[in-house]
Amino acid sequence: MVDFYAPAPGETAPPVPDGPALCSGKEMRVLHNAFLWAYAEAPGLVRGAAAGDTRRSAVVGQWLADLDATLHVHHQSEDELLWDKLEQRAPSCALHVAQMRAHHAQVQELLHEASPLLERWQVSGDPSDGEDLAVAYERMLDVLKVHLRREVLEVVPVAEKTLTQREWNEVGEHSIGAIPKSRLMPQLGMLLANTEPTARAEFFEGVPKPVQLLYRIVGRRQYARQYRELFPGRPVPATV
Repeated sequence: MVDFYAPAPGETAPPVPDGPALCSGKEMRVLHNAFLWAYAEAPGLVRGAAAGDTRRSAVVGQWLADLDATLHVHHQSEDELLWDKLEQRAPSCALHVAQMRAHHAQVQELLHEASPLLERWQVSGDPSDGEDLAVAYERMLDVLKVHLRREVLEVVPVAEKTLTQREWNEVGEHSIGAIPKSRLMPQLGMLLANTEPTARAEFFEGVPKPVQLLYRIVGRRQYARQYRELFPGRPVPATV
C-alpha cells in the first residue's frame, strides 16, 4: 500500500533544524485524513440527492457548510499562529511556508466560489445547481490532496523542531474554540473514524478530558446519527 504522505518525484523538503523535537505534530495526519475523506465524499453526496428533494439537499448542504467552515477555521489558525513563527525561526523553510500560504489562498477562493452554489442548491435541490457544486468540490479536493500531504511532509517536521508544545497546542485550541459545540462532537467522530485504531486511541487520549467524557456520553451517538442520515445503508465506522 502506497503511503499517501510519501514524497512525490521532484518535491524537495526543507532542511529540518538540528536538536530535539519540542512538540509533536502527529495529529495533523488525523485532521488531514478526515478532510480528505469528507471532500472525497462531497461530490457523490450532492449528485446522489434526487431532483427537487429539498429535505435531502438541506441535510447534505448543512453538513457541507459545517465542513467548509471548519476547514476555513483550521487554515485561519495556521495563518495566524504558525506561518510567521516558522519563517522567523527556520528561514530555510520560508519558500515552503510561502507555498502553504498560496495553497490557503487557493482554498479560500474555492470556498468563496462554493458558498453561493451551496446556498442555492440547499434551497432548490436542482440537479444543475448540484452539478456546479459537485464540480467545485472536486476542484477543492484536487488542491487539498497536494496541500495537506505537503504540509505533513514539509512543514510539520520543521514545526516540531521550532515550536514549543504550548505553541503547537495553541493552533489546535484556536480551531476548537471557533467550532460551535453543536458540530464539535460529530466532527470529532469523523476524525476518529478516519484514523487507524492505534493512532485513533493516541489521538483521543490527547483530547481534553471533558471533551472525551462528553463524546462518550453523547457525542458518539450524535456522530452515528449524522452518519446514518448522510449515508443510509452504510455501517457506521468505529470510533472509540
